[in-house]
Amino acid sequence: MSQSTSIPHNNLLETVRKILKALLIPAIFIAIWALASALGWLNPKLIPAPQVVLFKAIAVLQQPEFLNGLIESLLRNFSGYFLGATAGVLFGIAIGISKVSNWLFAPSFHILRQISLFAWLPLISTFLGEGHVAKILFISLSVFYPVALHTFEGGSSISHKYREVAQVYEFPKIYAYRKLILPGASAQIFVGLQLGLIFAWLATIGSEFLLANYGNGLGNIVIQGRQAFDVELIIFGMLLIGLVGVILNAILAKVEKRLLRWKQPS
Repeated sequence: MSQSTSIPHNNLLETVRKILKALLIPAIFIAIWALASALGWLNPKLIPAPQVVLFKAIAVLQQPEFLNGLIESLLRNFSGYFLGATAGVLFGIAIGISKVSNWLFAPSFHILRQISLFAWLPLISTFLGEGHVAKILFISLSVFYPVALHTFEGGSSISHKYREVAQVYEFPKIYAYRKLILPGASAQIFVGLQLGLIFAWLATIGSEFLLANYGNGLGNIVIQGRQAFDVELIIFGMLLIGLVGVILNAILAKVEKRLLRWKQPS
């Protein structure tokens, strides 16, 4: 009984230790920032004190437009991520295990992924304008390439012994994919999904910067701060965007750990 109760306690201590470790550098940075502001080493018009940014954050968080912008950004992010990740996994598996698909599509894929993502924006906005559809498509493209590439590497690295087992036992294709192909490539797939989530959030904010004529979003906080030369608003927007990105990656890491716990040593 005591052993079973000590396990959650140890897990809680480990979680607290990781959180404190992650907050150490930011806390030191804020302390130095506050000290430099108090001693007058910083120009308050260019770099305001931390408490000024905090007051600005409290004011912005109380505005109803903030919640609407957060929801709008997250909806765009998740929509683009789901579409890009789904297409990336399917495409990566196809070119990773099929010689015909690899011969037909892999060369074009490797050429197109060398094109900067932001180079697609003028073409996307020309045909789709600057609305939600254009932004979601841009986010999907940013997710598709890393997910497809890592899924391809995971699928192509699966041992031929597994495929021979599937052929010997005449597994149906769906069963072979579900029990052999996807589990064998799962580690690389999740690497691609994690990178895709990072790129999705960057693309979400980037699309709000560059396609800013329509809709709302967290990127508009920084845009409004730049237009009004409100530095504390710009700093708050930057910190908020970074915080949301950290939370999204932490959630995906938890999901990955839960889904792939069968691969972890006991």
